[in-house]
Amino acid sequence: PPSCYYEILAMSFLHHVVSRSLPLCLFFFLIFLVLLGNSQKEALQVKVGVVLDTNSTFADLSLRAINMSLSEFYNTHNGFKTRIVLNVRDSKRTVVGAAASALYLIKKREVVAIIGPGNLMQAPFLINLGNQSQVPIISFSATSPSLDSLRSPYFIKATLDDSSQVHAVSAIIESFRWREVVTIYVDNEFGEGILPYVVDAFQEINVRIRYRSAISLHSSDDQIKKELYKLMTMPTRVFIVHMLPDLGSRLFSMAKEIGMMNKGYAWIVTNGIADLMSLMGESSLEDMHGVLGVKTYFSRSKELAYLEARWRKTFGGKELNNFECWAYDAATALAMSIEEISDVNKSYNKTNNVSRNEFGTDLDGLGVALSGPKLLQALSTVSFEGVAGTFQLKNGKLEPTTFKIINIEESGERTVGFWISKVGLVNSLRANQTSIKMSRSSRRLRPIVWPGDTTLVPKGWEIPTNAKKLRIAVPKKDGFTNFVEVTKDANTKALTVTGFCIDVFDAVMRQMPYFVPYEYVSFETPDGKADGSYDEMVYKVFLGEFDGAVGDTTVLANRSNYVDFALPYSETGIVFVVPVKDEREKGKWVFLRPLTKELWFLSAAAFLYIGFMIWIFEHQADKKFRELEIKDRISNVFYFSFSTLFFAHRKPSESVFTRALVVVWCFVVLILTQSYTATLTSMLTVQELRPTVKHMDDLLKSRGNIGYQKGSFTLEKLKQLGFEESRLKIYNSPQEMREFFLNKSSDGGIDAAFDEVAYVKLFMTKYCSEYSIIEPKFKADGFGFAFPLGSPLVPDISRQILNITEGKTLTAFENKWLVGEKHCVESTTSDSPIRLDHDSFQALFLIVIVVSLLLFLLMLISRWYRERQGDGPPNGGPDGQANTGDAQSRGEEVNDEADNSEHHIVEVDEAIVKVIQLVQARKQQSQASLLRRRSNKHIPIDVE
Repeated sequence: PPSCYYEILAMSFLHHVVSRSLPLCLFFFLIFLVLLGNSQKEALQVKVGVVLDTNSTFADLSLRAINMSLSEFYNTHNGFKTRIVLNVRDSKRTVVGAAASALYLIKKREVVAIIGPGNLMQAPFLINLGNQSQVPIISFSATSPSLDSLRSPYFIKATLDDSSQVHAVSAIIESFRWREVVTIYVDNEFGEGILPYVVDAFQEINVRIRYRSAISLHSSDDQIKKELYKLMTMPTRVFIVHMLPDLGSRLFSMAKEIGMMNKGYAWIVTNGIADLMSLMGESSLEDMHGVLGVKTYFSRSKELAYLEARWRKTFGGKELNNFECWAYDAATALAMSIEEISDVNKSYNKTNNVSRNEFGTDLDGLGVALSGPKLLQALSTVSFEGVAGTFQLKNGKLEPTTFKIINIEESGERTVGFWISKVGLVNSLRANQTSIKMSRSSRRLRPIVWPGDTTLVPKGWEIPTNAKKLRIAVPKKDGFTNFVEVTKDANTKALTVTGFCIDVFDAVMRQMPYFVPYEYVSFETPDGKADGSYDEMVYKVFLGEFDGAVGDTTVLANRSNYVDFALPYSETGIVFVVPVKDEREKGKWVFLRPLTKELWFLSAAAFLYIGFMIWIFEHQADKKFRELEIKDRISNVFYFSFSTLFFAHRKPSESVFTRALVVVWCFVVLILTQSYTATLTSMLTVQELRPTVKHMDDLLKSRGNIGYQKGSFTLEKLKQLGFEESRLKIYNSPQEMREFFLNKSSDGGIDAAFDEVAYVKLFMTKYCSEYSIIEPKFKADGFGFAFPLGSPLVPDISRQILNITEGKTLTAFENKWLVGEKHCVESTTSDSPIRLDHDSFQALFLIVIVVSLLLFLLMLISRWYRERQGDGPPNGGPDGQANTGDAQSRGEEVNDEADNSEHHIVEVDEAIVKVIQLVQARKQQSQASLLRRRSNKHIPIDVE
């Protein structure tokens, strides 16, 4: 039976009989004490050590949580055969004290496990002792990931690793788009252990750690102030604090005193402070007003609610913190694991390790716990729902799932969101029976009150109050001043900086969400000349001599190793520019060029074919035609056929089939002649501008000179392409570039210029019809503003550049500086007029052939029909004309009808000829008018 049963029975019995017989009462009381002792012997007592700084509040509360856990566990599981007996030792807040306590517990008390220590610095020695003696060391407060490097299987982290929260911190940084932070940490293993994981997490989101501030536990207030003043001189205003409450409360008190808890600052504390806020006083919370914290989150379970209620009742309303929950669960896990081991109280296997000279240490004869391996196995597999959530070890430590994001206020903390593993930041949680789900309302944090009692999100950086204006370098240029021009007043020495690049930068800075003071500094020597190349100017930004560089500075890979560029704002690419020449068709045979050779042959064949068909039709219909000699017939037929080319066929035909064929043929001839005329006119009048060099390879072979702009990176690019430096010429302005082009390479000129698209575009606006761009076009990223590596200005400036380029502002600047001097239409080389080929007229010729064959078929049918009717002899034509004198009267009638028909046909032919001649005359007048207008305005004729 349970021990409590005998206790209750004994007390009831004594109360019943005490008034009757004192001797009898004493007799039975002794009997019950014996029975009670036997019942206690049934539960095996197992010794477990506890090493804590018992004089600290943290250790006192943790020990109470352990005792409460064991008491409630055994009251609930009163049938268990084992009972943990705690052996508590004070480490006296020193590593030596912790080591001595652990040695005593292992050697003298022969404990099977040790809970502790509470101090991280004491943990390594205890872990080594546990590993040597096979005694599990169970820590509920050693959160530093640096302890993992010891790789001891007998070290159990019954808590979360500090590294588990770094992704929650980085998610907060990323959500507010802060690009730079400062880490402040305690200068010991606890503070340094998390740093590698913080660096890795921030690199993933491209956030720079500008400075790492290490503060010693023993630092005075003046030393802390000195470090904080140093941080104030930096532009970064986002601070991540990783330390324990004792040092953290002092840090925030000093920060508030010197003004670092005002508007514009952002502070984030890790769970080293957030999980122990219950140990901090009201004054410390007041100093931390507006701070964000990452706190371990425990789901609201019945066990946790019950423990919190008992804790407040037992300790006068004191809040339960996370470490006390972990201590509570660690004791429960140890009790469950010990119960599973049958031989848990086996003695130590001790050996005599004293050296031969008989000088030994306390480590000699330490011994090995025989139950250690089995207990370690039981601890690794134990699983239950504790007050801190599911207790299940993985690789010797607990796995994180959720962190709570809190906003610290004077009255305590306020939850503003959560971070869930594999989900990210959410503003609320909704629990169901199986899992925690993300709220659908929003993925952002709830409203936050920042330092300075404001809800305006800090931008993350500021120009320090004691800092001067940003010194922005601008290049000194002798040419292409449309982009950047620096002038200096002779009397006041004041700089005036203008140009396309300057207007863009000024517009960007005006649209910034905060004020940034800056001034332009000319990158020039004392005598007013350029102080070096663009690469040198960018390198001066890297060295810190300038705070940025603005101008026609191209974004290049090698430059990005020293500075960060904002997004480009100009056209990209590098090209070759070469002169063009007019290659209009010339020569005595130019009139043959409009038509291809195939079309000439096809046209000639068509004329011969039409003449042949006319000969067939006329031979059947015209008696006079048949009476002519064969050579006269052929000449008449082909003359008639070719005369249709000029619509000069005045002699009417005798056959209706001939007239029908001529109508169709004249339509084809009209289209062919007009197309020929238009193409020939274009060849003789329109300029054909062609580059003197068609490709870069031609420049390499010709060994002509190539021009490049002074100070430009294109020099190195030309060398990489294989151009010898002796062939390269430097120009400073579009005018010098033009002068080089006017001379040949043999006379010191250039055959081509190699420059960026932005400069070439400006050059072409001035000399649009004389130069052209050839292949290939090389990639470049355009002009960009340069700033020091990690500058927080870069993301904001890039966003404003996008706003400008997507609007009309950039176009207005281009029209003002780059297109305002444009004198003519932008030049491109003209292609040769397209020659007419047979493919364009196949359909027309096919129509003529089909129509002629149909007419020929109709002629045969008509002749056969007349012969069947007896209206004509075998040699008669389709018009009924007789070849013999057998029917004189019939012949006279036919002749009369033929005369009348001939008269009407002549009238129709003359009308058709007049209409065609009128159309041709109007067309010639239109072409002449176009030629006159072109000669006045110098524009090509639209021949179509």
